[in-house]
Amino acid sequence: MIKRRMTKPLSIGNVTIGGGAPIVVQSMCSTDTRDVKATVYQIHELEDVGCEVVRVAVPDMEAARAIPEIKKQIRIPLIADIHFDYELALAAIEGGVDALRLNPGNIRRREQVEAVVRKVKERQIPIRIGVNAGSLPPEDPTANNEEKQTLSPEEYIAKRMVDAAMGHIKILEDLDFDMIKVSLKAFDVPTTVAAYRRMATMCNYPFHLGITEAGLTESGSIRSAVGLGILLNEGIGDTVRVSLTDHPREEVRVAYEILKALNLRVESPTLISCPTCGRIEVNLFPIANQVNEYLRTVGKPIKVAVMGCVVNGPGEAKMADVGIAGGKGKAVLFRKGQIVRTVKEDEIVSALMAEIKQIEAEMSEG
Repeated sequence: MIKRRMTKPLSIGNVTIGGGAPIVVQSMCSTDTRDVKATVYQIHELEDVGCEVVRVAVPDMEAARAIPEIKKQIRIPLIADIHFDYELALAAIEGGVDALRLNPGNIRRREQVEAVVRKVKERQIPIRIGVNAGSLPPEDPTANNEEKQTLSPEEYIAKRMVDAAMGHIKILEDLDFDMIKVSLKAFDVPTTVAAYRRMATMCNYPFHLGITEAGLTESGSIRSAVGLGILLNEGIGDTVRVSLTDHPREEVRVAYEILKALNLRVESPTLISCPTCGRIEVNLFPIANQVNEYLRTVGKPIKVAVMGCVVNGPGEAKMADVGIAGGKGKAVLFRKGQIVRTVKEDEIVSALMAEIKQIEAEMSEG
């Protein structure tokens, strides 16, 4: 079992982040926030796949003025993503957002940060200090060059990221404000991991994890799984966003799969399927794909095994809630470790679906 880093809890709307609460899954709208209808529609799509907190871009005052109407029509907490102009943060707060994301790389003047903090203190809403490797404050020309020479490039960028975050934290703490969440994102996995590890020794604020600009769904999912998986396995991280060049609902699905792989959030079905080899005696690919599509509609943590031969098949099928072990154009159907019956190859999918439905109904009743 993973021993998680204990952090200060904070509330974003009705969602608790940190303090040992379950790791929260977030995403960000890809719509133009000024288009209320499109933004609300996308947030509803995200709610349907389990997104627990959503962020929207606020690039101008028109977007800020859209926030109250968006808030009225959604169920999950709303975060405003602010860059460059602190007055947009003030407007978003007035509009009723549940939290802010500020980038210390492009909102640097202390008096502007102070103005925002005064307003969030009134409303008791948190601030995420969101540091990105691609938008760090300019380097200090008087900085210690020895560090640049002795640290690896990844470690040096990680240190700059942490320094930027700590500088912003100091301003907030000087103003007696500690409703803080921190993120330290880079595209490069070693840099991101180094930054979070360093930061974890310096504060107990909750961390928002992510590999920024991770890429298209396939490569971005792998990159995110590696980076987030390393940190989560070390107990670091309180909320996650997987950043993909795709519809944001894919970010949510991948995030839950990463958490499920580490047994941190097991709230949806798990499909175990063999990679196939020369021993396989049923046409496993279409069977596994059909079962996987069906499992997208199932809302319970049911473990399903679709195995194609007699080597590992019976063992994996026995350990699952329901499973099949294929052989010679048929399959043995298991449920909770017991053999139910033998089915023909063309009956495998329907037989599995029937058992899954029954288990799901029993779990709902129990």
